[in-house]
Amino acid sequence: MNDAPAAPVSRGRRNILLTVSYDGTVYSGWQIQPGHVSVQQCLEQALLKVTGESRRILCAGRTDAGVHALAQAASFTTDSSIPAVRFQNALQTALPDDITILRSQEVAAEFHATYSAVRKTYRYLLHDRGILPPFLRGYCTVPGFALDAARMQNAVQHLLGTHDFRCFESHYPNKQTSVRTIERATVYRTTAQNLWQAEHDWRDPHERAATTSAAAGPIIICEFTADGFLYNMVRAIVGTLIDIGRGKCPEDFLSTVIRSQDRSLAGMTAPPQGLYLVSVEYPQELLRPPAGDSTQSG
Repeated sequence: MNDAPAAPVSRGRRNILLTVSYDGTVYSGWQIQPGHVSVQQCLEQALLKVTGESRRILCAGRTDAGVHALAQAASFTTDSSIPAVRFQNALQTALPDDITILRSQEVAAEFHATYSAVRKTYRYLLHDRGILPPFLRGYCTVPGFALDAARMQNAVQHLLGTHDFRCFESHYPNKQTSVRTIERATVYRTTAQNLWQAEHDWRDPHERAATTSAAAGPIIICEFTADGFLYNMVRAIVGTLIDIGRGKCPEDFLSTVIRSQDRSLAGMTAPPQGLYLVSVEYPQELLRPPAGDSTQSG
């Protein structure tokens, strides 16, 4: 694949939001990197082919190599007259099969896929029982140990609230601040059914297990919602949870790590293939199209 188009020299009159799902297996991550194929590169090349415009496509979070997305948010500006909803099919014709446009819509001029985000959810999949089904290879992590999901669920409660999470950050400091607020954290077992749905179920895990008959499932889902995440933060948390789940560390160990501010005390950085960006949330007023817009429908 050729190098991606250069960054735009001007801003388009319209602002388009894409909801994108992708299998990150063969990509170097979201961000364009010389000599590698990235998701951003593929999308920008598709946009150039469809509109003739060289535009930079922004995203909610730059996923790493091998990381997947159920519903990534990406935005670009354009002078094209293509109706907003038609960008979905138009771009899809120019994209590889492992990148899918779920939705396209026009949004407020001040919307920014990166800076307007108020909340993100990530999901991590572990398979610790029996033989890994072939269709899950490359889409979850096999820890090599039997894990106690109940211990892990108790442990993640220590993540809730506002903390300095530098202890789970690679290459500190990589952001202006390492303080983040985790609003929700849950760990539970399930079967392979419904793994790739973006909907949440925040019931108590025991209630969920009782109603879904998934208590004995071989897959452990670790899911986190926060106002933002640091580089490799989720993968470092999961690596620490694996140590807790196998009994190597106590249930309150995440609190100990947070208080220490020491990355070396936390567990390994879990492999990328088990990680999914599930969803990104924005203020509703920014998702509304400009007044008088007539290009939302065909």
